[in-house]
Amino acid sequence: MIYNLDEYLRQPLKIGSKSIEKRLVLAPLTILGNIAFRELLSQYGGYGLLFSEMCSAKTVPHENRFVSPCFRWRDEERSQLVCQIFGADPLEMAKAARRIESEGLFGVDINFGCSNTTICRRNYGAALLKDPDLATAIVAAVREAVSFPLTVKFRIGWRDDPAIAVRLAKRFEDAGADALIFHPRVAPDRRSRPPKWAYIGMVKRAVNIPVFGNGDVFDRDDCRRMIQETECDGVALGRMAVARPWIFAELTENMLIGPQMFMDAAIRLARLLAVHYDPVAAIKRFKRFAFYFSANFCFGHTLYSRILKAGDMKAVDTILKQFFEQAPDISSRPNMNYFS
Repeated sequence: MIYNLDEYLRQPLKIGSKSIEKRLVLAPLTILGNIAFRELLSQYGGYGLLFSEMCSAKTVPHENRFVSPCFRWRDEERSQLVCQIFGADPLEMAKAARRIESEGLFGVDINFGCSNTTICRRNYGAALLKDPDLATAIVAAVREAVSFPLTVKFRIGWRDDPAIAVRLAKRFEDAGADALIFHPRVAPDRRSRPPKWAYIGMVKRAVNIPVFGNGDVFDRDDCRRMIQETECDGVALGRMAVARPWIFAELTENMLIGPQMFMDAAIRLARLLAVHYDPVAAIKRFKRFAFYFSANFCFGHTLYSRILKAGDMKAVDTILKQFFEQAPDISSRPNMNYFS
């Protein structure tokens, strides 16, 4: 029984050869986990690890971190940053992991969780769960190539059978994974049904490495309940971290939250994106963020529709200031129409 959630989340956790100071981490995300968003998160703190955008293993060995849209970071975040990679060739994945280790990042994450149609059509991401032998070979190849922490993000599989997830977890551990991030939904399910938290507990009991639960944790009660029901070692927050970037500090450090933080966070991110990206890339990333951020408000569709029509970041700034002129009604939990 967890009586003091923030105290539990502040307990250190060993992952392979390194340790993290907090058990709440940013879940591996696509596009949303960009360098500007991570800088915004760093201004609030409260997390144990951050994960990069999904990076192609084919391109990582040749990337210039200062111009790459995905394979980039601030020096200040290096010790807490895991680079997320995707691919289907064990040798390519190993080569990418070696490059990441040489840069001094915390670790590397293998993505077996992305169910995006374009990714899966190329036999990347969650598609590899259909071929456990190849998925295991990828983990083993990366493990042999590097000594820093190796994590694996994965789903149940392509059928709703917890035995599949348990077998995958055991194989990934045996192949050398140091920790697992488990999203208990089948790969074809983009969030149309609730995640099956009970499966997280089954995976946790099957392995001897840390397991982070992921899926539908929206507030303090959800976080406490996931840990108590599954006995997972930590929690990975994805969509809710995008909607409320201060949630890590809220849960681990009892940060007090006020309505002003919503406007401040959105405006800060808009300005950080303008610093890190060209105007086209910046607006594209902000619009992706706005989809989840708008879920905070009772009339969030008004904000989101306006941002979708914005032509540049200057227009975004104006829209945000106009929206917050009259304090919007804030929902206690996000609008699930945006989170599906």
